[in-house]
Amino acid sequence: MSLLAVGTVAFDDIETPFGRAEKVVGGAATYIALAASYYTKQIKIVSVIGDDFPEADLDDLRSRGVDLAGLQVKEGEKSFFWAGRYHKDMNGRDTLDTQLNVLADFDPVLPADYQDTEYLMLGNLTPAVQTRVLDQLKTRPKLVALDTMNFWMDTAMDELKEVIKRIDLLTINDEEARQLSGEHSLVKAAAVIHEMGPRILVIKKGEHGALLFYNNEVFFAPALPLAEVFDPTGAGDTFAGGLMGYIASTRDLSFENLKRAVVYGSAMASFCVEKFSTERLKELNDDMITDRMLRFVQLVNFDAQLGK
Repeated sequence: MSLLAVGTVAFDDIETPFGRAEKVVGGAATYIALAASYYTKQIKIVSVIGDDFPEADLDDLRSRGVDLAGLQVKEGEKSFFWAGRYHKDMNGRDTLDTQLNVLADFDPVLPADYQDTEYLMLGNLTPAVQTRVLDQLKTRPKLVALDTMNFWMDTAMDELKEVIKRIDLLTINDEEARQLSGEHSLVKAAAVIHEMGPRILVIKKGEHGALLFYNNEVFFAPALPLAEVFDPTGAGDTFAGGLMGYIASTRDLSFENLKRAVVYGSAMASFCVEKFSTERLKELNDDMITDRMLRFVQLVNFDAQLGK
């Protein structure tokens, strides 16, 4: 049931209409690992940090069963840092500062016992880094998932398409799906993207839910209506962590189980946005997750009288 998460472990400076959180822990691999830890305890991380990263936060990950042997620590250097301000509608945001620091020359190195991982989540990094991770695997995982963004489509489309050929599951948002495929209709976009390589596609639509495309079948998972959204940072990575953690725990790639995995991912993302940074994800328990899943079931459950 081992899950390998590749991505950033970083600091964020976040400003929303609800307040500001300065130099808080973030990063794709952090959110993925925290969300997945509620479903599987065999999680490995490949990332890089500076010696400024708090040891207490690393200990918290270890306490959740996260193996950090693949986390490089660069002495005398600073961790990746991002600062952003969200708009009033919480959908748009402006990047105020990006400091690559240790990420500028990140060369992922997989320890020997990482090279036979069963499930792989390639977080949003350069296609070149994602490719180098795939090249180090001794055996192909049961499932390789990848997240990316429009920045790489603008700057490294050819490299991105090459790595997409080698994966099983792609998670992107609706805008990115349209850009990658050249199609406005998401159904047509999914068909084009399937031809590129991934047999499973999840298109995220933010507060409007997510679409799963697999074997000519489509499933829609709603987003849970929330009274307040404090911080959307990391929601997409949390979604991916819940999705992949659930799949790793069940070892089932049927369409029915993938539907459940998408809803579990959506449930974890709904927790993430309720507080700043990773704060909400750290305080969950099984009862909270079960209750949240029941709310999703109630959201879409109905009886229909079909026919005359």
